[in-house]
Amino acid sequence: MFVAVAFVAVIGLLTLFQAALALGAPWGRAAWGGQHAGVLPTGYRIGSAVSILVYGFIAVIALARADVVDVLPDGFAQVAMWVVFGFLALGVVMNAISRSRIERAVMTPVALVLAVLALLIALG
Repeated sequence: MFVAVAFVAVIGLLTLFQAALALGAPWGRAAWGGQHAGVLPTGYRIGSAVSILVYGFIAVIALARADVVDVLPDGFAQVAMWVVFGFLALGVVMNAISRSRIERAVMTPVALVLAVLALLIALG
């Protein structure tokens, strides 16, 4: 259960970051490949807003897989958690090869922590 709570806490921090980007925080260099300094263009801000929903669903999957909540069928939560792990492992690679120095320095370790926690939850 501790691993799932830690996972959700980190996802929660990413959710806050994406919410700030969606609302116009000037942190574009730290997200979406770092292509836009300052405030993100509208399309990326919408992407940040959508990512909040995705992160929320990922958090529910993790909590369901860890038996903290009972809102998803067990079989679905098991398979979905492996998909989440794969998604987050890909995120480690994508952040590591980003052109943005800040994204590589900050988001790569965050993605790695999430991927490791997701793997532990998936192994359950």
